[in-house]
Amino acid sequence: MTTGQPSDFSFYHSLSRSIYLLISRSMVMDESTRTADKNDVQAWSNQEDSTTSERTNDVAITRDGVEKTEGTAQTNDIETYYVQWGDGTPVVFIHGAIMDHRMWAPQLNELSEEYSTVAYDVRGHGQTGGSDRDSYSVDLYVEDLDVLLDVLNIETPILCGLSMGGCIAQAYAVKYPNKVSGLALADTFTPGSMGMTGRLIFANLRVFAVLDRVIRYKKLNRLQTWIGQRLKPGVAGDSVTIQQLIDNGPTIPHNEFVKVVRSLVAFPMSDLDLSNIDCPTVVLYGENEPSFVHRQAQMIADTIPTASVRGIRGAGHASNLDNPEEFTAAVRKLAQIVDGDG
Repeated sequence: MTTGQPSDFSFYHSLSRSIYLLISRSMVMDESTRTADKNDVQAWSNQEDSTTSERTNDVAITRDGVEKTEGTAQTNDIETYYVQWGDGTPVVFIHGAIMDHRMWAPQLNELSEEYSTVAYDVRGHGQTGGSDRDSYSVDLYVEDLDVLLDVLNIETPILCGLSMGGCIAQAYAVKYPNKVSGLALADTFTPGSMGMTGRLIFANLRVFAVLDRVIRYKKLNRLQTWIGQRLKPGVAGDSVTIQQLIDNGPTIPHNEFVKVVRSLVAFPMSDLDLSNIDCPTVVLYGENEPSFVHRQAQMIADTIPTASVRGIRGAGHASNLDNPEEFTAAVRKLAQIVDGDG
């Protein structure tokens, strides 16, 4: 462990404790205390004001001269929003929780001249929105994806998923091994032993679902990023672009947010055997992420016989945005291998 850097458990414990303390103070301060303490409590919420003028990655999908299709497809009981660009081997991108298809703009812009690229909004997110179901699960997201691919006439795509999207891609490849030609699994986790750090992470997710009633997830993410960056510099990656995507996207209603969180918390306890996956696979992680994520990446790579693992330099939890050039190159290399050119 690098000198001066907190251990995984210490990092997540300090992060959650600081969040709870700041929220508690902001809720209970009387008027005299508020004046004295307002800078400490509200600095994180004003962070956006000081960063909006900073240069960010291009989060618009702007490739000219490439055929683009966008719309919705009936997938079970919802209308799933998608964008589709280009022609060639299909590469389907699956976003992380509280994000949407726009997080894949750097990859869509770079790869759509060579491949048929698709990105969509997972149930509960973005322009797809929610549903009347009482609960969600990764298995449900898998079935939504399977119907979407069928509607779009996409056969044996490469699946590229980040965080929650990586969970969906893993589960899809296990259930439908003959329908996947390659996997890129980024900044994600898998069922199995989580250890004390993993249990703390998922316990915090449960608490965040409750806190969302008091302070919505968009501000909560800004607070978490602000504290995390001070505890472990670099862990937040390109926090400006990430927060911009979250803030500018459709707001997830509280009940939908809770269903999404619960689906993530349940995934590590599922029965998923990755050893039967036999397609070319690359497992990616941000080098600035806590070592828990690094270990999860190695665990996935050790379980899938055809997998390799690679760290993305200078990246945090959204490695495709933190270092889009290196991330995109890894996905392109995977596609070349699938096409027999690698």
